[in-house]
Amino acid sequence: MDGRGWHIGIIGGSGLAAGVGLDGAQEIAVASPFGEPSGPVTQGWLGGVRCSFLPRHGPGHRVSPDAINYRANIDVLKRCGVSDVVAISAIGSLNAAMAPGSFVAVDQFIDRTQGRPASFFGPGLVAHVSLADPVCPRLSAGLADAATAAGAPVHRGGCYVAIEGPQFSTRAESRLYRQWGGDVIGMTAMPEARLAREAELPYALLGMVTDWDAWRDEGEVAEVVTVLAVMAANVSRARDTLRHFLAGLPGQREPSPIDRALDGAIMTAPTARDRAMMARLDAVAGRVLRG
Repeated sequence: MDGRGWHIGIIGGSGLAAGVGLDGAQEIAVASPFGEPSGPVTQGWLGGVRCSFLPRHGPGHRVSPDAINYRANIDVLKRCGVSDVVAISAIGSLNAAMAPGSFVAVDQFIDRTQGRPASFFGPGLVAHVSLADPVCPRLSAGLADAATAAGAPVHRGGCYVAIEGPQFSTRAESRLYRQWGGDVIGMTAMPEARLAREAELPYALLGMVTDWDAWRDEGEVAEVVTVLAVMAANVSRARDTLRHFLAGLPGQREPSPIDRALDGAIMTAPTARDRAMMARLDAVAGRVLRG
């Protein structure tokens, strides 16, 4: 980390695969015991803050949301030494007040994904972290302030419904998610947010609304051509948002409770822990496993 204690991991979603314009950028391959991440990590500086950038879908958007190795992505960012993670994602709207072109600082999730490994832990090493408040309020507020400074319409708070994809929702599904209290919808925030918490990494997600989901009777439904058009218009604003966010970070990073999310979370007795799992978790949980 730099002298201020900040090292920001940036996970770029659709539209940001080409990066965020880091100074002194250096692309490095980072191996993970959880398999191949989406791509190499680009490290550098932006606004005087050290950053590690990872394209969620890989270079050229080659990895489908349901095929992303979320565990490897979070693991390699942890191995890079990041202190915090901010994610930028394209999302659809389930809320009439959250129109395409606006940004949403998400604060809650409903997880409808299926079959994605959602934890670093398991048989042989069991842990339970709290996910009641799944995003870091400090990071989320900073992203919302930064998006406002970049000129974007911003909604502070919103419930993100994570679906498996890669197809968009049916009308019935979309209307059901609205009844559940969903505000926006996407395919990638889960298990990303879960794994960041297990890795003791404060996490926040800024969503770029690209389309209306299928709940409306009138107007266009989500299609790739519509999504890409709005996303292209928002990419430069997303980069500006990141610059404002990094410039607005406090001069010194104060500890976050999330830095110690694993305190008391590991249930398996030391004598019963699987040694192979402990070795795989050397980056994610080494702080508590070595203690």
